[in-house]
Parts: sequence; C-alpha cells; structure tokens
Amino acid sequence: MKKVVIIGGGISGICSAYYLLKEDYQVTVLDKSDLTTGASFINAGYLTPSHFIPLAAPGIITQGLKWMFNSSSPFYIKPRVDFDFMKWALHFKKSATNKNVEKSIPVLKELNLKSQTLFENMINELDFSFHYEKKGVLMTYATQHCEEEEHEVAERAIKEGLDVSVLNKTELHELEPVLSDKVIGAVHYKCDSHMTPNHFMPKMKAWLEQHGVVFKINETVTDFSIKNNAITSVTTQNSTYEADNFVLASGSWTTELASKLKLNIPVQGGKGYSMDVQRPTGITIPTILLEAKVAITPMDTFTRFAGTMEFSGNNTFVRKERVEALANAVKNYYTDVEINPEERANATSGLRPVSPDGVPFIGKTSKYNNLTVAAGHAMMGWSLGPITGQLVAELVANKKTSVNVDPLSPERFK
Repeated sequence: MKKVVIIGGGISGICSAYYLLKEDYQVTVLDKSDLTTGASFINAGYLTPSHFIPLAAPGIITQGLKWMFNSSSPFYIKPRVDFDFMKWALHFKKSATNKNVEKSIPVLKELNLKSQTLFENMINELDFSFHYEKKGVLMTYATQHCEEEEHEVAERAIKEGLDVSVLNKTELHELEPVLSDKVIGAVHYKCDSHMTPNHFMPKMKAWLEQHGVVFKINETVTDFSIKNNAITSVTTQNSTYEADNFVLASGSWTTELASKLKLNIPVQGGKGYSMDVQRPTGITIPTILLEAKVAITPMDTFTRFAGTMEFSGNNTFVRKERVEALANAVKNYYTDVEINPEERANATSGLRPVSPDGVPFIGKTSKYNNLTVAAGHAMMGWSLGPITGQLVAELVANKKTSVNVDPLSPERFK
C-alpha cells in the first residue's frame, strides 16, 4: 500500500485524507496544532455557490486603501516590513481586474457547486451524522450603494443559473423578523447551505482514525529531503516521515513551507474573528451584513458571528477593537440581538489562506513529481473542502480530475 503524508489538518487536509483513503492509500496527517482550533473550526460554515466573484476584483484596492490603516475596519493591514506580503500585494493588485473576475467566475462556481454536492454525498456515505441545512444565505444591506452593488451580483448569479431572489424590506422582515428596521432589503441566495464546522471536524477526524488514518499533532515541519525530482521525507521537530506522495495543505503557512522547496506559492493569512452565542437569538437564516462584512450563522445549538479580514502576519492575536466593531455591527442590524461582554471576551481568530487572485491553488508542480498542493482558498475554504480533497486524491492517483485544474495551478505566479 502506497503512503501519503498530508501536511495540514484543516478542512482541505481532512478531506484529502478522506478521498485518499477511498483510493486505498495509507495516510498520515501532520499538523503544527492540536487540531482543535483555527479557521476550519471557527468559520461561518457556509457552502457558497453564491461566492463566484473572486476577492481580487475591481474596486477592492480603492476600498481597501480607505480601510487599511483603521484597525477596527472590516479590512485591516497592519503596517510592517514583510517582503512576502509585499510580493503578494503586488500580485493581488495586478489581479484585481475585470479580466480576472470573468476568468474566475466559471471556475469558482463549478468548484462550489460540486463541493456542495460532495458534502451532501457524505451524509449518506459516512456512518456518523452532522449538521447540514440548505436555507440559503441572505446578503443584507442598509444603504442604497450596497443595494445597487448586490443587485448587480444577483443579476449575474441568475444568469449563471443559481437560485436567487431579491427581497424588498417587507419581504425580508417577514422572512427574518429579528432584523433591524435599518436594513432595507436583501438578496437571498437560496443555492447556499451551511454546517457547524467545529462539530464536523472532530467527528471526521475520529472517523478517519477508526479507518486507519494516522494523525500526528503538534508536529511542525522543519525540512524536506529531496532525491532527483521527488520528495523522499519530511522532518519535524520530533521525527522524520517517509512517503511515496506528499500533500501540502498547510493553509497560511504554505508560502513558508513552499520556500523550503524553492517554490513560489504566494499565500497570506487573512485573519477572521468569531464569537459564539449559546443562547437563543431568533436568527434562523445565515446572513451577511454587507456594509460591515459580518457573517451570522444559526448553527447546531448556537449562533456564530464571524467576519472581518486582517493582514497582520501569521498570528492569532485578538484585537479588541475589531471584536467591538463586529459586535456593534450586530447590534445595529438586529433589533434585540446583542453580544454580551463575556461572549466578546471569548472571541477567537483564525487565518484564512488567501491567494492573490482569489482562486485556490490545487495541483502538482513541475519541480516535484510526488507533491500536490492544496491551499489559498480564502473565505471559501470550508465550502471547497470536499472538492479539494477529491481533486488531491485524483492527482495523487494520476486519474482524470473531476474539474479542469489548469486555472488552479500552484505555479501560476512563477
């Protein structure tokens, strides 16, 4: 039986292990954490065919410049000397074009739709239950400017064949009465669904372990051994792991590890914040507050409030001003929903791995014949977990891939 080592135990690594197991590989997953925290556990849990517009789009640079030095804004960049970030930012600027958007839309839509189907297939394939609902996602707005922008996206979504409804104020408040009177309408992306990530992840890990997958936690990869054009082993602070194939699913640490292999795969950690409210909120439908860039999800037994994008390096430091901004946005958009001081104090953060053009890196490299990369999914990491895992397994097994992986090449920024 051939061996595969997966570096990274987030949703991409976990799903890669699942599909590689189905291909009869002996799988070992290495992770630098204890696999109880991080973006795969604290995200909004959305499966998002609606997210077909890449992050790198026209207008994002202008908006980002307005926000970037305000540490409580939805988009924040901490001023620092970081050459990897500077190179990434240059690629991002070059990618923020209409041409990139048009090229990316069919790619992101196909990945999201196929991944959503794979999650639904897991409900029947796995012998444990997990929370999954298809109520859609409400994109709410409180200003005419956001209304006009979102209606343009909705029109494109309808042309793309997605199930979408535009709701006026009356229709919206009938559907979700707890919203504030300040909210003037919404676009309801009925095509979307949601889950509870921090319940699914430990259950999936336990299932994989029961079926032979080995997890090595608190293992930080420090080096690789190379022979000819193949990786022979990875070294951590504790041990060395040999395998026939290796998968780099290391999230926001991908650039750092890729550089040890003399590969340029530009990924930056975009920090997001998350707070869970364990008491009833009256919120029944996943909702994004567009002006504030906050995502709210009614999960299994609790409500999650998440959002913001912060580029400040690979750290999990929680900035109180950003937590307060998120909590205040919730108070403004809802009538009787407020996040209390204790819930704010328990806020957590996680790093979304962001590619410069808003499209993930999934594929092999020309430099190594036994390395497959799976990183850079940004805000769609949870949504794209299963399709990423399936593609990784197909690439490792040298099978025809379920989708064309050329646009996902990890070498497109050489």
